[in-house]
Amino acid sequence: MKHIYTSLDIGSNTIKIVVCELYQNKLNVLAASSFKSKGIKKGLITDVDLAKQSIKSAFNEVEDMLGIKIKKIITSVPSFNAEYNIIKGNIKIDGDYNVTSEDIMKVLEVAVKNNPYTLREMVTVLPIDYSLDDKAFIKNPKGMKGENLGCRAVMVTAPKKSVYSVIGLLEDIGLEVVDISINNIGDLYSFNNNNFADKVGAIVNIGHDTTSVSLYNKSILVKSSIINMGGKNIDNDISYMFKVDIPTSTNLKLKFALAHKKNANVNDIIEVKNAVENSFKINQFDISEVVQSRIENILEEAKKEINVLTSRKIDYIIITGGTSNMPGFEYVVKDIFGENANIGNIKMLGIRDNIYSSCVGNIVYFISKLKLKDMDFTMISDDEMYQYSSANIKKLSTSDSMLGKIFGFFFSE
Repeated sequence: MKHIYTSLDIGSNTIKIVVCELYQNKLNVLAASSFKSKGIKKGLITDVDLAKQSIKSAFNEVEDMLGIKIKKIITSVPSFNAEYNIIKGNIKIDGDYNVTSEDIMKVLEVAVKNNPYTLREMVTVLPIDYSLDDKAFIKNPKGMKGENLGCRAVMVTAPKKSVYSVIGLLEDIGLEVVDISINNIGDLYSFNNNNFADKVGAIVNIGHDTTSVSLYNKSILVKSSIINMGGKNIDNDISYMFKVDIPTSTNLKLKFALAHKKNANVNDIIEVKNAVENSFKINQFDISEVVQSRIENILEEAKKEINVLTSRKIDYIIITGGTSNMPGFEYVVKDIFGENANIGNIKMLGIRDNIYSSCVGNIVYFISKLKLKDMDFTMISDDEMYQYSSANIKKLSTSDSMLGKIFGFFFSE
């Protein structure tokens, strides 16, 4: 079986889609695309018709790359007002007392049932560790022998409206959502490595409208917060300072400005038109100074949020999001956070842009859940794969609710 997975990230500025194949335990990108979004603000759907139109267009673009129709997806849901609660469960091991994947799913399900969430919807469960009889702090008890299995986990929940609005919209346009996540989890799984196993860290994702700050303990998401600033504020600053419209300011940010004035050249000049069509010149140093000021502002606020989220020593800080791709961004990061902070680096051929970090990470997280359950799954059938391999590819780059089938990946169907 070919193992193909599609991930969707519905952002305020762009809709990101990544299609990957898992081959010999390595993810390979088959297609990746970002498409201008409409009807979405701060990750929330504000205009259903416009949102549908932009999501359809984004999928059409990726389907043209692949030559096949995408029917099943993983999607992120808004992390606004997400809650992270530590839950516990215990079960008796049946039979020969050999712990199986089914037992692990069962103890997690018991933990969830012990913590009702009637006004919210469960997004996912993040196992912390397990106990088996007198042994504690076990990361993976599968295959071990024992009679009493316990678990500690973090249950992530979100407001029902935030979840159902996304799922309902996607189902209306013919997409089957097989799993949901939040981007705070995806970001960790994009950059996670064994060095984080016993550490406390934070990831700052600078989006278009907002910036998310997430706290992780031993590679488990434990807290998050939102700052109401993002890349849009940089665009607005350029627009205000140089009296140009927003499309022009966005273009200047992406193609001319540097994130830090250190290497900006006062002799590097670009000619633009203002709101009344009068031409004038901007040098790179002046515009980079404006950009740097706002990025410093965003990162200083993120630093304050990290200190609010925890009083513990932070071992690592990762900065991601589209703005982090700007030339010279690393200098601002070091100025604000020091040497234990770095820009995220997606180590995957075909994707080097941090706007895809959440999208890619949610695929990695989904695969980790499948492995936990010993489950074999693909989002594209063998027949569809035959169609894909034969196509002329243009580019390679436990609930009665509507989410019952999604929760089936964690719990028994």
